[in-house]
Amino acid sequence: MMNIKEDEYSEYYKGYISYSNGIDLFELLRANADEVNLLLTSLSEEDALYSYEPGKWTIKEVFGHIIDTERIFGYRALAIARGEDNPIPGYDHNAYVKNADFNHQTLSSLLSQYQTAREATIALFHSFTDEQLLRKGIANNNTFSVRAFGYAIAGHEIHHLNILAERYLTSFEGDNKQKSTS
Repeated sequence: MMNIKEDEYSEYYKGYISYSNGIDLFELLRANADEVNLLLTSLSEEDALYSYEPGKWTIKEVFGHIIDTERIFGYRALAIARGEDNPIPGYDHNAYVKNADFNHQTLSSLLSQYQTAREATIALFHSFTDEQLLRKGIANNNTFSVRAFGYAIAGHEIHHLNILAERYLTSFEGDNKQKSTS
């Protein structure tokens, strides 16, 4: 269990870190994975194209975004742990979702990608020494510690699971479903 300090991440990530800080990272990553597995296996392909409002991401796009962000944050953690001195650029999550075409991927493919990314994240963070976890570097023009990225991965996922629960899954009984046409 770790308590991430405020000087280990930027203000933008405070909400994500608040969801996960002080909890055993590996237990949290596994618990989140169990919740995601249960949710993805309970949806139909049609359900996964639901968007609670025109212009908002579909459920498939939300999960694709979670997967992409986990991969990117994992890379950032790896680079900083290995002593990368160059700033690591940010990314435009909307462009990534738009260009990924997640709505044409199957739920089983997304679930497989998610599970592979999660196992890779867990293995990566298990490989870091205590010294490496505390290393800091620059990513997206902000200072981060390696360990903060692990907690940001977990907290970012919780953030999106909460949005799914509040805005997507509660709307399945209505006639106002918005299906993606992309």
